[in-house]
Amino acid sequence: MTDLLPLLQEFYREKLAMLLQHEAGARRVSQYDVNNTYQYIINRDETHLAWVGKAILELGGTVPAEAGPRDRGDGSKTPGGANALIREDATQADTFVAAWRPRLDGMTNKRHAKMLGVILGEALEQKRFFEQALAGRTDLLGRRGDQLEPSHGDVLSSRWIE
Repeated sequence: MTDLLPLLQEFYREKLAMLLQHEAGARRVSQYDVNNTYQYIINRDETHLAWVGKAILELGGTVPAEAGPRDRGDGSKTPGGANALIREDATQADTFVAAWRPRLDGMTNKRHAKMLGVILGEALEQKRFFEQALAGRTDLLGRRGDQLEPSHGDVLSSRWIE
């Protein structure tokens, strides 16, 4: 149990870095459907952090502090720039799962191992969303009714006011 707390804190830090990257991506990727998918992913990231944060507190630990917003540059404004950000997020999800999946096998606390396993499963779902976006899919979160056009266009950049 003594090494469980540092493991959860490390997982939290890495998941927090992913959240910050996804938030920065949402600021740069303006296509309506892909941006909505980023919003969904950010919501799930926040839920995951709440779960892990609660587990850390229950073990008497301190939840790692947020590092602040991440800047992903202005690359999305160039041709293919948004795709580069999305590709980076897909790779990050894959790397995160590959690094953490073997570590779960050695965990003796099955409750926390299951929780982290669910989060890894959702990271693979996020990777699938990113891959579908790269393939040009717009039905990432479901299909629209026939009355709507296939694409809603772009979101406004002023949506992210700090």
